[in-house]
Amino acid sequence: MSKAPKQPIAGFSKLSKVGKIKWIVENFFRDPENVMKELTGYWHHNEDQQKVLDGFSENTISNFLLPYGVAPNVMINGQYYCVPMVIEESSVVAAASSAAKFWMDRGGFQARVISMIKKGQVHFIWNGPHQKLIDLFPALKLALYEDVKIHTANMEQRGGGITRIELLSMPEVEQGYYQLDVDLETCDSMGANFINTVLESFAQTLIRLIETDPAFTPVERQIQVIMSILSNYTPDCLVRAEVICPIADLGTFADGLTAEEFADKFALAVRIARHDPYRATTHNKGIFNGIDAVVIATGNDFRAVEACGHAYAARDGQYRSLSDCEMKDGVFRFWLDIPLSLGTVGGLTTLHPMAKRSLELLGEPTARELMEIVASVGLAQNFAALRSLVTTGIQQGHMKMHLMNILVNMDASEPEKDLVQVHFSDKVVTYQGVREYLEKIRTQPATFAVKP
Repeated sequence: MSKAPKQPIAGFSKLSKVGKIKWIVENFFRDPENVMKELTGYWHHNEDQQKVLDGFSENTISNFLLPYGVAPNVMINGQYYCVPMVIEESSVVAAASSAAKFWMDRGGFQARVISMIKKGQVHFIWNGPHQKLIDLFPALKLALYEDVKIHTANMEQRGGGITRIELLSMPEVEQGYYQLDVDLETCDSMGANFINTVLESFAQTLIRLIETDPAFTPVERQIQVIMSILSNYTPDCLVRAEVICPIADLGTFADGLTAEEFADKFALAVRIARHDPYRATTHNKGIFNGIDAVVIATGNDFRAVEACGHAYAARDGQYRSLSDCEMKDGVFRFWLDIPLSLGTVGGLTTLHPMAKRSLELLGEPTARELMEIVASVGLAQNFAALRSLVTTGIQQGHMKMHLMNILVNMDASEPEKDLVQVHFSDKVVTYQGVREYLEKIRTQPATFAVKP
């Protein structure tokens, strides 16, 4: 068991980076010297770049590395993309690439943004007569727009800004509880800072008008703003991605499965995920395997995207699959509707060196184009997973991709890895099977021409 410090530390954040690591390794690790070397070994070789990375968070001591891969030949709206993906699950990039290759000869992915509206709220308590607040609202609305101009002018020049302000009364939640419900368009920015700045300005204007309105009594001039904050649930920032082709063009599959049989089985698997939340959760996790990987690679907020997507999946009161499938008049259609609040300017998209390279790799897309790319990769991932599930099963392909991880875990040498990969090229990969075959190689090196 690792050591535990005898007492908490005061002023940890004020220590130098090396000082932080020194205290950590001496108090929590059995081998402080080697752990120190390991943690500092992951520092970026470029000091300026490391300072940028350190600035993204607090109490940074090292970097946590994830693989940066690409899915080439992803055709979206007739254009080919090489899509960056940051993920540690070995089969994800391969699956997305495989699905992209499959659909490349069948028209590729079609994607379109349905809407790009984001939402913020000012939550407040006011216990005066409801009608008085209703009567004040037209003047309040004008004041809100006027007072926030200093913050919205630049966004409005780019075609964005505030699109709607509504007063909501919710006494069923709490007596006197209201919201200013605000819709905004933030163009190519994800817009969190912009939205929160606007909302906090709204809160100050609201307080000022309530406290100074001569129509209100002293008691009615009392208002309590609870919080002013954007919502990460953005059902009106929505994009659709789909694939479509004649059923006959789907081809044939393992074990002689015809195109028609595959389509029927595939559509049934999607219907199950539409109705069974246990299946839907895993189904949607597969979609986010693809989505998160691109969102992370482009410096966007994958946690916000996940939270929003899962809320959207449960928008009718039951958690369902985010994708859907239909067959009509001999045509196979598979699509995904998902809210994606993304940005291509500001935040990490501008500051993170690899995020900038990712956007350059994608051709410097607008936020709208990035939404289409991300949704298409999510659909590709979902298609690949379902295709495996209803044909060969998920484990055959997954375990082949996982084989290298197993071999690394077993400290296999390069010659041993080559032999094991050849042996399992036409066999089901299992942890036990790899262990046994590797043991055979090691106990009979002459048979396999491997130097002991």
